[in-house]
Amino acid sequence: MTTRVGLPSRGRLRDEVLRLLDHAGFTVSAFRGSDARATIEGVEFIEMRPRDAAAWLRAGRLTAAFISTDIALEYDLADWPAADLGFARSDLVLAARDDDPRREAADFAGGVVATHMPNVTERWFAARDIDVTVVPMGGALEGVCAAGMADAIVDLRETGASLARNRLRVVAEMERCQARFVRSDDSAGILTDLELRIGAALDARKRQYLLLHVPPDRLDALTELFHGLASPTVMPLAERDDLVAAHLVVERSDLWAKLGALRELGATGIVALPTDAVLP
Repeated sequence: MTTRVGLPSRGRLRDEVLRLLDHAGFTVSAFRGSDARATIEGVEFIEMRPRDAAAWLRAGRLTAAFISTDIALEYDLADWPAADLGFARSDLVLAARDDDPRREAADFAGGVVATHMPNVTERWFAARDIDVTVVPMGGALEGVCAAGMADAIVDLRETGASLARNRLRVVAEMERCQARFVRSDDSAGILTDLELRIGAALDARKRQYLLLHVPPDRLDALTELFHGLASPTVMPLAERDDLVAAHLVVERSDLWAKLGALRELGATGIVALPTDAVLP
Protein backbone atom coordinates (compact mmCIF):
# COMPACT_ATOMS: atom_id res chain seq x y z
CA MET A 1 0.00 0.00 0.00
CA THR A 2 1.15 3.53 -0.75
CA THR A 3 2.32 5.30 2.38
CA ARG A 4 -0.30 8.00 2.85
CA VAL A 5 -0.57 10.40 5.79
CA GLY A 6 -3.55 12.64 6.48
CA LEU A 7 -2.57 16.25 7.16
CA PRO A 8 -4.99 18.84 8.60
CA SER A 9 -6.14 21.15 5.83
CA ARG A 10 -6.90 24.21 7.97
CA GLY A 11 -6.96 25.71 11.44
CA ARG A 12 -4.67 25.81 14.44
CA LEU A 13 -3.97 22.08 14.29
CA ARG A 14 -2.67 22.45 10.72
CA ASP A 15 -0.43 25.38 11.69
CA GLU A 16 1.12 23.47 14.57
CA VAL A 17 1.61 20.29 12.53
CA LEU A 18 3.33 22.24 9.75
CA ARG A 19 5.65 23.84 12.29
CA LEU A 20 6.50 20.40 13.65
CA LEU A 21 7.16 18.96 10.19
CA ASP A 22 9.29 21.97 9.28
CA HIS A 23 11.29 21.46 12.49
CA ALA A 24 11.72 17.81 11.51
CA GLY A 25 13.24 18.79 8.16
CA PHE A 26 10.29 18.32 5.80
CA THR A 27 9.60 20.82 3.00
CA VAL A 28 6.30 22.29 4.17
CA SER A 29 6.15 24.79 1.29
CA ALA A 30 4.75 21.89 -0.77
CA PHE A 31 1.51 21.94 1.24
CA ARG A 32 -1.21 24.07 -0.34
CA GLY A 33 -4.40 23.54 1.66
CA SER A 34 -7.65 21.58 1.35
CA ASP A 35 -7.52 18.45 -0.84
CA ALA A 36 -3.92 19.10 -1.92
CA ARG A 37 -1.38 16.29 -2.11
CA ALA A 38 2.38 16.33 -1.85
CA THR A 39 4.83 13.44 -1.86
CA ILE A 40 7.87 14.17 0.29
CA GLU A 41 10.64 11.64 0.87
CA GLY A 42 8.43 8.72 -0.11
CA VAL A 43 5.42 9.73 1.99
CA GLU A 44 2.27 11.04 0.30
CA PHE A 45 0.67 13.70 2.49
CA ILE A 46 -3.00 14.37 1.73
CA GLU A 47 -4.57 17.50 3.19
CA MET A 48 -8.08 16.97 4.56
CA ARG A 49 -10.30 17.61 7.55
CA PRO A 50 -9.15 15.65 10.64
CA ARG A 51 -12.56 13.91 10.77
CA ASP A 52 -12.15 12.74 7.19
CA ALA A 53 -8.59 11.63 7.90
CA ALA A 54 -9.81 9.57 10.86
CA ALA A 55 -12.51 7.94 8.72
CA TRP A 56 -10.06 7.04 5.93
CA LEU A 57 -7.52 5.80 8.44
CA ARG A 58 -10.10 3.49 9.95
CA ALA A 59 -11.11 2.35 6.44
CA GLY A 60 -7.52 1.32 5.76
CA ARG A 61 -6.85 3.86 3.01
CA LEU A 62 -4.47 6.02 5.06
CA THR A 63 -1.34 4.78 6.78
CA ALA A 64 -1.45 7.45 9.48
CA ALA A 65 -2.97 10.83 10.29
CA PHE A 66 -2.44 13.92 12.37
CA ILE A 67 -5.68 14.26 14.33
CA SER A 68 -6.68 15.03 17.93
CA THR A 69 -7.69 12.99 20.95
CA ASP A 70 -11.39 13.77 20.58
CA ILE A 71 -11.42 12.76 16.90
CA ALA A 72 -9.55 9.55 17.75
CA LEU A 73 -12.18 8.76 20.38
CA GLU A 74 -15.08 9.58 18.06
CA TYR A 75 -13.79 7.24 15.34
CA ASP A 76 -12.76 4.50 17.79
CA LEU A 77 -9.04 4.98 17.16
CA ALA A 78 -8.05 5.61 20.77
CA ASP A 79 -6.29 2.25 21.10
CA TRP A 80 -4.37 2.49 17.81
CA PRO A 81 -0.60 3.15 17.92
CA ALA A 82 -0.14 6.87 18.50
CA ALA A 83 2.18 9.59 19.69
CA ASP A 84 0.93 12.57 21.68
CA LEU A 85 2.28 15.78 20.14
CA GLY A 86 1.81 18.15 23.07
CA PHE A 87 0.03 20.99 21.27
CA ALA A 88 -3.53 22.01 20.31
CA ARG A 89 -4.59 21.19 23.86
CA SER A 90 -8.23 21.43 24.95
CA ASP A 91 -10.75 19.68 27.18
CA LEU A 92 -13.86 17.83 26.10
CA VAL A 93 -16.53 18.97 28.54
CA LEU A 94 -20.19 18.61 29.39
CA ALA A 95 -21.64 22.12 29.82
CA ALA A 96 -25.03 23.60 30.68
CA ARG A 97 -26.60 26.99 31.35
CA ASP A 98 -25.45 28.94 34.37
CA ASP A 99 -29.00 29.10 35.72
CA ASP A 100 -29.71 25.39 35.27
CA PRO A 101 -30.16 23.83 38.74
CA ARG A 102 -28.74 20.49 37.60
CA ARG A 103 -25.16 20.20 38.85
CA GLU A 104 -24.10 16.61 38.14
CA ALA A 105 -24.05 14.60 34.92
CA ALA A 106 -26.60 12.17 36.38
CA ASP A 107 -29.04 15.07 36.81
CA PHE A 108 -29.40 15.29 33.03
CA ALA A 109 -31.01 11.83 32.74
CA GLY A 110 -33.90 12.13 30.30
CA GLY A 111 -32.47 15.33 28.82
CA VAL A 112 -31.19 16.34 25.39
CA VAL A 113 -27.47 16.78 24.75
CA ALA A 114 -26.16 18.45 21.58
CA THR A 115 -22.67 17.67 20.33
CA HIS A 116 -20.24 17.34 17.45
CA MET A 117 -19.11 14.06 19.02
CA PRO A 118 -22.19 11.78 19.17
CA ASN A 119 -20.28 8.49 19.51
CA VAL A 120 -18.07 9.76 22.33
CA THR A 121 -21.05 11.35 24.06
CA GLU A 122 -23.25 8.27 23.85
CA ARG A 123 -20.48 6.02 25.15
CA TRP A 124 -19.66 8.41 28.00
CA PHE A 125 -23.25 8.59 29.25
CA ALA A 126 -23.86 4.87 28.70
CA ALA A 127 -20.79 4.04 30.79
CA ARG A 128 -22.43 5.94 33.65
CA ASP A 129 -25.87 4.40 33.03
CA ILE A 130 -27.37 7.82 32.25
CA ASP A 131 -30.10 7.84 29.61
CA VAL A 132 -30.00 10.96 27.41
CA THR A 133 -30.99 11.87 23.86
CA VAL A 134 -27.89 12.82 21.87
CA VAL A 135 -28.42 15.25 18.98
CA PRO A 136 -25.49 15.42 16.51
CA MET A 137 -24.75 18.90 15.16
CA GLY A 138 -22.36 20.43 12.65
CA GLY A 139 -22.58 24.07 13.70
CA ALA A 140 -22.04 26.07 16.90
CA LEU A 141 -23.41 24.36 20.00
CA GLU A 142 -23.52 27.12 22.61
CA GLY A 143 -26.54 28.88 21.10
CA VAL A 144 -28.86 25.88 21.15
CA CYS A 145 -28.09 25.39 24.82
CA ALA A 146 -28.44 29.07 25.68
CA ALA A 147 -31.81 29.08 23.88
CA GLY A 148 -33.00 26.06 25.85
CA MET A 149 -33.26 23.69 22.88
CA ALA A 150 -30.57 21.47 24.39
CA ASP A 151 -30.29 20.79 28.10
CA ALA A 152 -26.52 20.46 27.78
CA ILE A 153 -23.74 20.27 25.22
CA VAL A 154 -20.58 18.23 24.84
CA ASP A 155 -17.91 20.39 23.26
CA LEU A 156 -14.22 21.28 23.32
CA ARG A 157 -13.08 23.99 25.72
CA GLU A 158 -9.83 25.79 25.02
CA THR A 159 -10.02 29.00 27.07
CA GLY A 160 -13.62 28.87 28.29
CA ALA A 161 -14.36 32.29 26.78
CA SER A 162 -17.07 31.00 24.42
CA LEU A 163 -18.85 29.22 27.25
CA ALA A 164 -18.71 32.34 29.40
CA ARG A 165 -20.09 34.55 26.58
CA ASN A 166 -23.11 32.27 26.32
CA ARG A 167 -23.52 31.99 30.09
CA LEU A 168 -22.69 28.32 30.17
CA ARG A 169 -20.72 26.47 32.84
CA VAL A 170 -18.83 23.19 32.88
CA VAL A 171 -20.68 20.31 34.52
CA ALA A 172 -17.99 17.66 33.94
CA GLU A 173 -14.60 17.36 32.28
CA MET A 174 -14.79 14.29 30.08
CA GLU A 175 -11.38 14.05 28.40
CA ARG A 176 -8.16 16.03 28.05
CA CYS A 177 -7.32 16.38 24.38
CA GLN A 178 -4.29 17.26 22.27
CA ALA A 179 -2.87 16.66 18.82
CA ARG A 180 -1.90 13.07 18.07
CA PHE A 181 -0.10 11.20 15.32
CA VAL A 182 -2.09 7.98 14.87
CA ARG A 183 -1.05 5.12 12.60
CA SER A 184 -2.49 1.79 11.58
CA ASP A 185 -1.48 -1.41 13.35
CA ASP A 186 0.14 -2.88 10.24
CA SER A 187 2.29 0.18 9.48
CA ALA A 188 5.14 -0.70 11.85
CA GLY A 189 8.42 0.00 10.08
CA ILE A 190 6.81 1.85 7.18
CA LEU A 191 6.88 5.20 8.96
CA THR A 192 10.09 4.66 10.92
CA ASP A 193 11.90 7.70 9.52
CA LEU A 194 8.90 10.02 9.89
CA GLU A 195 8.21 8.89 13.46
CA LEU A 196 11.90 9.13 14.38
CA ARG A 197 12.15 12.68 13.09
CA ILE A 198 8.91 13.80 14.73
CA GLY A 199 10.05 12.31 18.04
CA ALA A 200 13.45 14.00 17.80
CA ALA A 201 11.84 17.36 17.02
CA LEU A 202 9.35 17.05 19.90
CA ASP A 203 12.10 16.09 22.34
CA ALA A 204 14.23 19.00 21.16
CA ARG A 205 11.45 21.45 22.02
CA LYS A 206 11.72 20.43 25.66
CA ARG A 207 15.51 20.53 25.91
CA GLN A 208 18.41 22.94 25.76
CA TYR A 209 22.11 22.43 25.18
CA LEU A 210 23.98 23.81 28.18
CA LEU A 211 27.62 24.90 28.19
CA LEU A 212 29.37 26.14 31.32
CA HIS A 213 32.64 26.32 33.23
CA VAL A 214 32.85 24.67 36.63
CA PRO A 215 35.59 23.74 39.13
CA PRO A 216 36.65 20.09 38.60
CA ASP A 217 35.82 19.16 42.18
CA ARG A 218 32.18 20.22 41.61
CA LEU A 219 31.51 17.87 38.71
CA ASP A 220 29.81 15.29 40.91
CA ALA A 221 27.51 17.98 42.27
CA LEU A 222 26.78 19.14 38.70
CA THR A 223 25.87 15.58 37.70
CA GLU A 224 23.48 15.35 40.65
CA LEU A 225 21.86 18.59 39.54
CA PHE A 226 21.64 17.69 35.84
CA HIS A 227 22.04 14.13 34.59
CA GLY A 228 22.13 15.07 30.91
CA LEU A 229 21.37 12.37 28.36
CA ALA A 230 23.93 10.10 30.04
CA SER A 231 26.48 12.29 31.81
CA PRO A 232 28.12 15.68 31.12
CA THR A 233 30.83 15.92 28.48
CA VAL A 234 33.87 17.38 30.24
CA MET A 235 36.75 19.10 28.44
CA PRO A 236 39.84 20.93 29.72
CA LEU A 237 40.27 24.66 29.27
CA ALA A 238 43.47 26.01 27.74
CA GLU A 239 45.94 27.12 30.41
CA ARG A 240 43.42 26.59 33.22
CA ASP A 241 43.43 23.85 35.81
CA ASP A 242 40.93 25.48 38.15
CA LEU A 243 38.02 25.12 35.68
CA VAL A 244 36.76 22.64 33.11
CA ALA A 245 34.12 23.04 30.40
CA ALA A 246 31.01 20.92 30.80
CA HIS A 247 28.47 20.35 28.02
CA LEU A 248 25.14 18.62 28.60
CA VAL A 249 21.54 18.48 27.42
CA VAL A 250 18.99 19.57 30.04
CA GLU A 251 15.25 19.93 30.38
CA ARG A 252 14.27 23.51 29.53
CA SER A 253 12.10 23.87 32.63
CA ASP A 254 14.84 22.46 34.88
CA LEU A 255 17.40 24.95 33.60
CA TRP A 256 15.44 28.01 34.64
CA ALA A 257 14.50 26.51 37.99
CA LYS A 258 18.12 25.59 38.77
CA LEU A 259 20.08 28.62 37.55
CA GLY A 260 20.63 29.71 41.14
CA ALA A 261 21.90 26.27 42.08
CA LEU A 262 24.37 26.41 39.18
CA ARG A 263 25.76 29.65 40.51
CA GLU A 264 26.13 28.10 43.95
CA LEU A 265 28.22 25.35 42.36
CA GLY A 266 30.60 28.02 41.12
CA ALA A 267 29.50 27.67 37.48
CA THR A 268 30.45 30.54 35.16
CA GLY A 269 30.24 31.22 31.45
CA ILE A 270 26.77 29.65 31.36
CA VAL A 271 25.33 29.48 27.83
CA ALA A 272 22.08 27.75 26.87
CA LEU A 273 21.41 26.97 23.21
CA PRO A 274 18.26 25.62 21.51
CA THR A 275 18.34 22.07 20.18
CA ASP A 276 17.10 21.05 16.73
CA ALA A 277 16.90 17.32 17.37
CA VAL A 278 17.37 15.08 20.39
CA LEU A 279 17.70 11.29 20.17
CA PRO A 280 18.45 9.89 23.64
